[in-house]
Formats: sequence, C-alpha cells, structure tokens
Amino acid sequence: MGASGRIEMTQQDIRPPARTAVPAPLTPAEPEQPSGRPLISYVLPVYNEQDGIAAFHAELTAALAERPELDFELVYVNDGSADGSLGILKDLAKNDERIRVVDFARNFGHQIAITAGLDIAQGDAVIVMDTDLQDPPRVSLELVDAWREGAEIVHARRRTRQDTAFKRATASLYYRVLRACAEVDIPLDTGDFRLIDRRVADELRKYRERSRFVRGIVASMGFRQAEVKFDRDERFAGETKYPLKKMAKLAIDGVTSFSTVPLRMITRLGFIVLVLSLIGILYALGMKIFRPDITVSGWTMLMVVVLFLGGTQMLSLGVLGTYIGRIYSEAQGRPLYLVREVIGGSRADD
Repeated sequence: MGASGRIEMTQQDIRPPARTAVPAPLTPAEPEQPSGRPLISYVLPVYNEQDGIAAFHAELTAALAERPELDFELVYVNDGSADGSLGILKDLAKNDERIRVVDFARNFGHQIAITAGLDIAQGDAVIVMDTDLQDPPRVSLELVDAWREGAEIVHARRRTRQDTAFKRATASLYYRVLRACAEVDIPLDTGDFRLIDRRVADELRKYRERSRFVRGIVASMGFRQAEVKFDRDERFAGETKYPLKKMAKLAIDGVTSFSTVPLRMITRLGFIVLVLSLIGILYALGMKIFRPDITVSGWTMLMVVVLFLGGTQMLSLGVLGTYIGRIYSEAQGRPLYLVREVIGGSRADD
C-alpha cells in the first residue's frame, strides 16, 4: 500500500484468502477478533448519492457509537457514480480508518455492487444496506441482536414504507407473484437490507452468476433465518436509483433465476391454442355438413386467428430468448465487475 492508501486491484485480487475449513458461526462467547470483540462489516452500495452520503454516514456512525462492545468495518462500493460521490467517500475514508471504498471502473449495477462488497468484507457478520437513509441505520443494530441470539441470516422486513401509492401497490404485487412463482421461499416485503453470518457470506461468494438476484440467492441457501420488522423512511435526497425499467429487469431476473414457470406457461398456452383451434375446426366442419346454407365468415376470423397465433409465438420466443440470453451471458465467463482502486482501510490483512 502506498502513501496515498490506494491499491490497484482486479476482482480476483480483492477476494479474501481461501479458507481450509468453513468456520462455525461466531458467538459472543467465542470471539475471533484480536480486540476480543466481534467485527461487523457493512456493505454499502453507492450510486450518485452525493447529496445524502455524508448525512447517511453521520447517522450510521452515531448509531454504531452506541455499541462499543463491537468493532465495525464500513465497505462503501462506488458503483460508477457520475457525480461527486467518490470525492465525498475519499474524504470520509481519510478521517475514519474503518472505511474502505471500492471504486468500480464503471457502473455495474446494484446487485453486482453488493457482490463486490461481500467479496471484500471480512466481518464475523455482514450487513447489506442502501445509503439513501430509507433503511434506518439504527435498525441494523437490531439485526445484530438477532444474529447474536443465534440467527445466521436476518432479513429486515418492511412493515410500512413511505412511497407513492403506485410504488407500494406494484412492490406488494411483485413480491407475492415472485413468491408464488419461485421454487424457493423468498420472504415477503424484504429488499437487500439484511445481515448474514460469516459462514453464510463464505458460501454466498461461491454463487457467481451474472444475472444476480441476491435476496433470492440468500433466501435459497437455508441456514437459520429470522426477520426484523421496521418502518421504511423516505429517501433523504436525490431520486430513486430503481426506476420502473430497472425494477422490471430486477423482477425478470428474480423470476428467471428461481423459477421455470414462464417456460411451463408456454406449454400450457400452446395447449390452450391447440384446443381452441380444434374447436374452431369442428365448428367449421359442423356448419359445412349440417348447415351448408350458412356461410362461415372467413376473412375476419382468419385475421383474428393469425394475429392471435403470431402474438402467442412472439411472446413464447421472448420468454425463450430471456433464458437463452442468461445462458449466453454465463457462457462468456467475463468478470462480474472491474475495480479501479480500493481506498482506505487499516486492517493488518490488507
């Protein structure tokens, strides 16, 4: 590490050393830290949050000061921000040795930013949360309490949320549709705000698919899981980084990552179309044989059938293309992300 405290790294470089054995979940009676206190890592994705990042950090550090029996590590992941977020993070890192800033070479997306943070976090437990103050820092300490009571995964479940009526309605519908379609039990009304034990984090690093849906991956892993309910606050500043287009992509990733229901729906739709076609054929033949005096209207019905079949085929090809596209992305084997530099941190194993 040079005098500036910066390290040029690749994705592989920032992964922690391979362990010869997976450690058992840490309990307060079995500390692993030199200080005798458990280390809690925070993974904090940042994308264009210059107006709120300083306020978030101040509130987080104020909450952490209430727990002197714990050590903390703050891993901010700058996801290719185009504003002054990186400069603010650098200033924060100069004044707080607990901070490490992972600076992406470009924007790779929220789920990939979480992945990079998990790759570098070294704590006995890891908390993932956003930096827009919608996830209250004080609630993260409740997740720690649940972890110390024996839970290995602690989900923060939204009891209420300060969003528009449209956002609340679509989010509620999405989580319930996803749970109905998915082949794993994904908790309702939970985002990426959660705590995972060191053992879970080590296992999660083995999941390297590109179209990532981290909350679904964590839920599918098993282990001892618990929930902490909280009231989600309003965004402190700026605009949401998940507009409708990104939310739709995340929804598709969630469904296609953990369910083959869309493929099965194509089969069912094909069966329905076949049955309707047979009924139409029988109707036409019946009218031709038993009522030859009545002419079956052909042009309108033909156009309706052609358009219906064409739309059905295009929809089916789109669903198939989504799954094939995922296979193509995985087959390329490209890195999930590229890191320009890692800033700050004073731990001995850096």
